[in-house]
This record gives sequence, structure tokens and C-alpha cells, in this order.
Amino acid sequence: MTVSDKLSYPSETLDTNSSEVWRDWLSAKALPLWSDAGFDGKRSLYHERLNWDGRPVPMSGLRLMVQARQISTYCRATLDGFYDASAQALRCLDIVEHAYHGSDGDAGWVFSLAPDGTPADSRRDLYAHAFILFAYGWAIRLTGEERYRKIARQTAQEVERIFAAPDAGYLDTIPPTDSLRRQNPHMHLFEAYLVLFEATGDEYYLERLRSLIALTRNHLIDRRSGLLLEFFDSSWKPSEPASHNRVEPGHLFEWAWLLGEYERLVSPSGEDMTGLTETAERLFRSGLSCGIDPKTGFALDAMTEDGVVFEWSTRIWPQTELLRLLSTRQLLGRPESIPVHDLGATFLARFTPSCLAGGWIDRFNEAGSPLVDYMPASSLYHIYGAARLLSGQTRETDNG
Repeated sequence: MTVSDKLSYPSETLDTNSSEVWRDWLSAKALPLWSDAGFDGKRSLYHERLNWDGRPVPMSGLRLMVQARQISTYCRATLDGFYDASAQALRCLDIVEHAYHGSDGDAGWVFSLAPDGTPADSRRDLYAHAFILFAYGWAIRLTGEERYRKIARQTAQEVERIFAAPDAGYLDTIPPTDSLRRQNPHMHLFEAYLVLFEATGDEYYLERLRSLIALTRNHLIDRRSGLLLEFFDSSWKPSEPASHNRVEPGHLFEWAWLLGEYERLVSPSGEDMTGLTETAERLFRSGLSCGIDPKTGFALDAMTEDGVVFEWSTRIWPQTELLRLLSTRQLLGRPESIPVHDLGATFLARFTPSCLAGGWIDRFNEAGSPLVDYMPASSLYHIYGAARLLSGQTRETDNG
């Protein structure tokens, strides 16, 4: 029987009422897999994908986003005491800076590298810039190195010069590929600035955070439904007519968690948080009430702003965003009726079958069959955010 023959749902059952099960999976399986088979020692760069047998899948380009996600995860894992591959991650970060930052002669970071180490795609991508900032934030937390502070600040300033839109927010790519504006890269830029502000205390990042909060209040949250929309036109109006706009439950959970982090970091300064707590709660409740498959308990891929599901497939990252949010609420003394460890057990059984030895299935269709035949490295960043809490870590402040 091949590995793919075993990837049916449900594949197995696990008792994860103990954090030791999650800790073992994270520390003894997932993190070692992706720093060993998932790392190209010759190039000192992370592979984009592994096949079901744990071998690298050849790719025409290695994206900056994937390198940054892996670097940040291994910095965090070292800080949390789960697994130390920090020397590898920091070496990769230095290689990435040399290979991606301005390597075509222009400001900013190229999108991807070809196998020969030259730029494969020289677009400037806001999403990718957000993640390299995120990686530097965690490298600063880990090392305190001044050179990382300098390159992070330089990159943030390049974001302003390259991507700033004339009205509000940022453009997605330079040169642009379409006229749409997307919430997703703005969310990850917000996430990166949260980490950088906590790591450095630099008010520059706090000002960027405040600007993104204003964008979220004024544009990203739909006034009619109160939900977070995915796509907008060039003037920040919803891209589709009312009741036909895309809402992703996973992003409702992700934004709810990020707004909580903003409140944690900024509220001690006395800043007015009016409405933010309510917004976060509304996003969370809407995701729970409309975006969960009643048969499986898993978060679905997409619905309209009226709560009508139109994509019944399930990806791995919305599940981890829900698990992280539920775990955080439990730690804060606001547990939900959903037993987070039971949901975690079901997650491990479905998405991380033991035959993959630390790997995962990224996406299933409505019938429970895998929609991909490989393991994307990019999922580790999402998984780690939930797994660290389910493994017994508490809040981000525990990282020191």
C-alpha cells in the first residue's frame, strides 16, 4: 500500500487530551522533517514542497514568502523551547537577504528565485514583503541583532515607497497584475508590524499599525454585514454586488486573533480600543455560526457576507487559525463550548496522518478526499501558531 492509498478520511483516531501528544508531533516529527528533508543544505534555502514520501518536489521558483515563513517558525520554535534549528534558519535569512533584496538592482525584495539563484520573478509583492518583515521580527526577538533591526526598518520604509496607494492602504504588487485590492496582504503586514513593535518598541511600527487599524475599520469591514471582505476595487468598494462578496472564515478567525494581539500590546498605553473588541468578537462569532461544516466541525473555505457557503472544501490553515483562537480564549479565561483538545484530536487525525511522519494534507474536498498530492512548506507557519499553544505554551510574552 502506497502513502497515497492511506490518505482517506477519517484515517485514524488520536487521544490528544494531553499536550504531550501535540508536543511530540511538533518537536519530534514536524519540525525535524521540515528542517531536514525540507531544507536544501547546498543552497541553504527551504524547499517549497515535499511529496507524500518526504522527498523535495522540484520547483521553477522559490518564493520569498516561503523562506520567510520557515525562518520565522524556526526562530519561534527555538524561543519556545520546542526545537532548535535556529542556526540553520538564521543562515538562511542571511542568504535570503543577499539573494532576494535588491538583487535585480531595484529597491525592495524580488518575489522568487530560479534554481540557478537568479531572480525568477522580479515583481514586488506586498504579501511577500509582509512575511520577510515578520521573519526579521522573530529574528530580532531571538538574537537582538542590530543589523536585523536595520534591515527590517529599511524594508518597512521600502514598503511605503513602493506600495503605498494614493487613497489608503497599499497596492498588492508592483507592477500591478489587476485593479483589485486585497485584504490578505494588509492583514499579514499588520501581523508583521505587531511582531516588530513588540520586538523593538519602535514607534514607527506602532504608527503603521494604527494606519492599518484605520483601514480595517473604514474599508475592510463591510458596513452592511459587519464582516471582513476579501476583494475590493481600486477605491476600496466591495468588488462584487451585495450578498456576492467572498468572505473566508479562516480570515475571520485570524483577524479576531490579531485584533486581540493589538489590544494586548497597545492598550497598556491608554490608547482607545473602542469597537475593536466588539469587532473581533463579531468576526469570531460569525465564523463559528456560518463558516463551520456541521458534519465535521471544520472551518470551510469560503462563504458570502450573508453567510451562504459556496466553497465546502477545507484547507489546513483555517483549522489552525480557529484552534489558535480557541486556545487563546481558553487561556484568557473565556473558553467556548467547543472542546479545543477534541477539535485538535480530529485535526491531527484528518490533516496529519501518521504515515506522513510530520507532514500534512493541505486541502480536502467536501467528500473528504485530498485535493493536493504534495505537502506545502508554507503551511508550517500556520500550524505552528496553533500547535505551540496546544503543546503547552501560553502567550507570546512567554518568548521573552
